[in-house]
Amino acid sequence: MPQATLYRMVLPDHECPFGRRAKQMLEDANFEVEEHILGSREEVDAFKEEHGVGTTPLIWVDGKLIGGSDDLGKFLVAHA
Repeated sequence: MPQATLYRMVLPDHECPFGRRAKQMLEDANFEVEEHILGSREEVDAFKEEHGVGTTPLIWVDGKLIGGSDDLGKFLVAHA
């Protein structure tokens, strides 16, 4: 089973719909998902700064950075 690592934002008052979508796409494609929840604005901001990105989620497949949810969609189509 392929492995995916997913970092996504789930704040007390907001769950990122793109992160939820990415998780569902991975599960639908039978990936084993290692999920990391960014649960505060501080965690989200630090994560984005550390990785040089402006948005979440961020997804790796088998250790390779894929990108965000749109990138994941393209990756899954290309590897179907």
